[in-house]
This record gives sequence, C-alpha cells and structure tokens, in this order.
Amino acid sequence: MKMGTRGSPLALAQSGQAARRLEALNRGLVIETVVVKTSGDLFGAPPPEQAKNLPQGAKGLWVKEIEEALLDGSIDFAAHSAKDLPALLAPGLSVAAYPEREDPRDALVAREGLAWAVLKAGMKVATSSLRRRLMLSAAVPGVQLQALRGNVDTRLRKLREGEFDAMVIAVAGLKRLGRGEVRHEPLDPSVMLPSPAQGSLALEVRSDRTDVARIVGALDHPATRLCVEFERGFLGAVGGGCGSPVGAFALPRGGGVFLECFFAREGETAGRRVRGLCADPARREAFVAELAAQARKA
Repeated sequence: MKMGTRGSPLALAQSGQAARRLEALNRGLVIETVVVKTSGDLFGAPPPEQAKNLPQGAKGLWVKEIEEALLDGSIDFAAHSAKDLPALLAPGLSVAAYPEREDPRDALVAREGLAWAVLKAGMKVATSSLRRRLMLSAAVPGVQLQALRGNVDTRLRKLREGEFDAMVIAVAGLKRLGRGEVRHEPLDPSVMLPSPAQGSLALEVRSDRTDVARIVGALDHPATRLCVEFERGFLGAVGGGCGSPVGAFALPRGGGVFLECFFAREGETAGRRVRGLCADPARREAFVAELAAQARKA
C-alpha cells in the first residue's frame, strides 16, 4: 500500500509511526511512503488577507496535492496532521482513522530560568500563529511578538542563539520528533486554547476504497474521533480556514462532550471564548452551530 504524506520531519515521523503500526497489525503488509510536495511546502502560508480568498482557506494548501494523489489513485491513503485539514473534506474522501491523540496542548519553550508565570511586558516571544498571538497579548499585555518560521530544530536553534526569550509550539510536535526531553511548559487550555484537532493524525482514504478503509480503520481511536469531530465541527460552523484565528478543545464528560472555543474576526485585536456541554453527542452539528453563533455575535 502507498501512503502519501508531506516531507517535513514531523510529517515523516508521525506518518511513519502509523505505517509501522499498520504493518504490525497486518502480516505481510508493506507500506511505501510517498512524499508529496504541497502548495504550502512550496510557497508557505499566505497572509490572512490572501488566505480568505482561497477556496478552502490557508489550510487547504497543506493537503491539496496529497488529496489529488489520493483521488487519482497514485496513493492508497494519506496521513495528515488533522489540524491541517480544511473544515470540509474534498468530495469522495473520508477520514478512515484518527489514531489516539498526542497531547493537544501548546507549550512554552523558553530560555533558562524563564517560565510562563514570570513572562512580562517587553519580553520577546516567538510565534506566527494569529491564534497564539491574540491569546499571548491578552495574557501578557506588552509582550513583544516575533514571527517564528522553520522546523522544530531551526526554532530551537534560534532560541539558543538568543533571537527571542521564548516561543510557543505544539507539545505534539516535540514528542513526535523525539524532542520530548527539551524543557517545555505545557500551557493549560484556559490560557492557550489549541488549534482544532491539534495533536491528532488523520488517515484519509477514498470513500469508494472500502478495502483500504478496513485496514486503515483499525487505528481509529473512538474518543479521539469524538473530540476531533466536535472541534472540527466548530471550525466549519464558524467559517474557519479563511484567515480568522480559531481555537477549540473538546473533552468527553459523562456521556457528553464539553467544548471550549476561541474565535476572532480578521483584523480584530482580541478574540472571544465560548463554551458549553453537549449532553447528547448525536446533536453535534446543532450544538457547534449554536456555539459558533455565540462566538460571532459576542
């Protein structure tokens, strides 16, 4: 079977982990990794004012060519960071598995002696995420925000060289790249709400390839799917992917799902949080639509 993925170190690490698990579950199965360069890899993320004019927003840039390879049969399934998927999948495609989620939180990685509790105005914190920038500014007024580009190793080098005092990155990225030993401080969602589906892997298949879906679906983790679908549901309901910063974090609670979300319109300097408990997960679509409406009019 051929598995399509981006060629970044993180993409290769997380897709490779999934491939090895599938091979272990299916005697004789050999999975070939096919690296696909996406528009995002070639051109980078566009500024928000350009992203809003793209059919699927900026998110589609990281998966478009991989999905095209899936649809034309060049690959059998695709491995994506679930947070990179557009809110609406391309026609003819579905997610056969969301493997068990890694830690979804963001983390502060800082110079020696610095922690979240002592961040103050004037300190330099690096992140290029609009979502993180808005929440950082709200939590630590006066903090100096700097752009952050490059892979995890490049970012860590820049921190060591003193280009900034700290940076905010995903815990999952550190762990999946084997950098879990790097001193980092996970940030509670009450402070820094993660991107929808952060820390999750999505294994995507063609809807008519039930043979592939059966094999890949063995890695599906029901609790992860439940939470990711609520988070992605809010992303879609609020119009995420168009350049507006969105955060969402879901937790199973009793027989239902607790969902907390963050949203800001393009150009706004502050966002809004909304939250609620959906007692019946079967009401997901109506529930996320209600939260999205609250976020938009708040």
